[in-house]
Amino acid sequence: MTQSDSIAYDVVVIGAGPVGENVADRTRAAGLSTAIVESELVGGECSYWACMPSKALLRPVLARADARRLPGLSRSVRDPLDTAAVLARRDEYTSHWKDDGQVQWVEGIGADLYRGRGRLAGPRTVEVAAPDSTRRVLTARHAVAVCTGSGAALPGLPGLAEVRPWTSREATSAKSAPGRLIVVGGGVVAVEMATAWQALGSRVTLLVRGDGGLLARMEPFAGELVAEALTEAGVDIRTGTSVESVKREGGTVVAVTDTGDRVEADEILFATGRVPRTDDIGLETVGLEPGSWLPVDDSLRVEGHDWLYAVGDVNHRALLTHQGKYQARVAGAAIAARASGVPDLDSGPWGAHAATADHDAVPQVVFTDPEAASVGLTLAEAEQAGHRVRAVDVDLATVAGASLYGDGYRGRARMVVDLEDEIVRGVTFVGPGVGEMIHSATVAVAGQVPISRLWHAVPSYPTISEVWLRLLESYRDN
Repeated sequence: MTQSDSIAYDVVVIGAGPVGENVADRTRAAGLSTAIVESELVGGECSYWACMPSKALLRPVLARADARRLPGLSRSVRDPLDTAAVLARRDEYTSHWKDDGQVQWVEGIGADLYRGRGRLAGPRTVEVAAPDSTRRVLTARHAVAVCTGSGAALPGLPGLAEVRPWTSREATSAKSAPGRLIVVGGGVVAVEMATAWQALGSRVTLLVRGDGGLLARMEPFAGELVAEALTEAGVDIRTGTSVESVKREGGTVVAVTDTGDRVEADEILFATGRVPRTDDIGLETVGLEPGSWLPVDDSLRVEGHDWLYAVGDVNHRALLTHQGKYQARVAGAAIAARASGVPDLDSGPWGAHAATADHDAVPQVVFTDPEAASVGLTLAEAEQAGHRVRAVDVDLATVAGASLYGDGYRGRARMVVDLEDEIVRGVTFVGPGVGEMIHSATVAVAGQVPISRLWHAVPSYPTISEVWLRLLESYRDN
């Protein structure tokens, strides 16, 4: 092992996933020299084990479901999916787990890439342990940005390691469909992977702890409609069920529940939450707790550290790739402003240096059949926050565009209206094809567009978006 002299940059970014890449892009655009450190693949979790591969698996599933709702086409899509072809397309979207293109992008913005494990080694200092055992020390004149993301949380069950459980990584990168799959969890990863693998030929059992049902962080009807469709597709959903023990008997996974039931499968996926990837990045050298989430202000600066930023999942504000990229743009702008000596940042609500949307306008799409999409606050969240609100609900099947989209269309829309300010606090859509509609709701929520002005935003006929007219009519008429 050799030790080289330290290399100084304006900014050092730890983690080259989408979040770290966007921080580097913004600081480089501001003229700041930037180093970015990555221990795995440049492009991170989203590119290789999360967003891109999961959606590549799900797109054929949803396209077939849509086709089956259309007379004249439904007979042509009766056969099972070509699993091998779906997996091959998935592999293309992950670039076969090679990051050459992403490396070229980093080089193209003028950032310096360091391969290896980056650890804080005191204030403004990052030590990089390269794969060849060499070590480099990078110092930051202005900022270090921790963008190391999150990893799958696994329960502390005895013998779990010997079972070789799937996490989201194995679920999105598997080379074949298991004959039987147990999915533990009821959140986004659980329902998306249950949707994908059931359609690709697996018999899926979904074990959900507690009685809250699926997608507990969305409006209750979202989880209800998704559960109904999964059951119709053949998924065995068991709510109020905890896994007490797991083991492998030969090639078979055996999960024993708190009710004493014995569930057997070829693989078991735990989709039971996320933990921050901060356990081995040197937090102790700057007075922070290893393995902890990193609390930040709205400019993404870590509390008590004027040079340290935590961006993306690692700060636990909104564990979504698009929200982390938004935070990265805000953090990059804040770093650049402070580096240039701007005396007062634009850090008020919705300012250039404040990630306000993390609190009030977080959008999300769940790519199940039906899709579930939401932005802003649910009715319960708005009431808990002290807003005086009213929920307006519309059956999406009553909208002409929805009925044209496919026979037997089932869906629902909810708009949560602040009765004092007469603005939209939250919107939820559930139904086939609604994922592409949620940005209109995001604009309404983030823009705090008055209901009186939304009345003049005329939806095209006949589209599913006409639900906006129905929501506004229902609000005005009641």
